[in-house]
Amino acid sequence: MVAFAGDIILFCKDLPNDMTGEYYGNQLLRSAGSPALNFGEAQGASSVKDSIHKASICLKELKESRVNLKILNKVFYGDESIRLNLLEEVEQLIKIIATIIKNKKNQ
Repeated sequence: MVAFAGDIILFCKDLPNDMTGEYYGNQLLRSAGSPALNFGEAQGASSVKDSIHKASICLKELKESRVNLKILNKVFYGDESIRLNLLEEVEQLIKIIATIIKNKKNQ
């Protein structure tokens, strides 16, 4: 997730410097950076319940990032090949975190 957050930073640096680019770029930076930080907290959680809670925040933020990338994709903002790769990456991360949550709940 750290790599995803870094890739998002680099992608957002090249968004158009207009109202749309700034709004969605800022929102994407926040929602894509949060999962890496919360996943770190989930790994150090003091209980399974707390770990699930932190992982759930990661999942929510990844889903928000996915919607943001879909919006940017719809209006052709940012480098197309990078944008499409980020969409694929966020889908994979969502699946991974959802599986982690499911497995933790079954412990």
